[in-house]
Amino acid sequence: MAEFKLDCMHEVCPIPLLKAAKKLKVMEFGDVLIMKTDHNCSIANVIEWVDKQGHAMDYVEVDQGEWEIYIEKLK
Repeated sequence: MAEFKLDCMHEVCPIPLLKAAKKLKVMEFGDVLIMKTDHNCSIANVIEWVDKQGHAMDYVEVDQGEWEIYIEKLK
């Protein structure tokens, strides 16, 4: 299992989601993508997309207005 980081700071929707989708295509099953964002709209969009794609995810606010989104590729 590998871990990848994706910096999406100062990027607005849908750029973070598009970057995540592109990165997940080249990742192996069980790999984890950690996205960093400061755009709270990205969290809602990523949650919905990840749920539809069948991956696992969680997120945490690491600082005021900054989040890390953890996506595990399951299929």
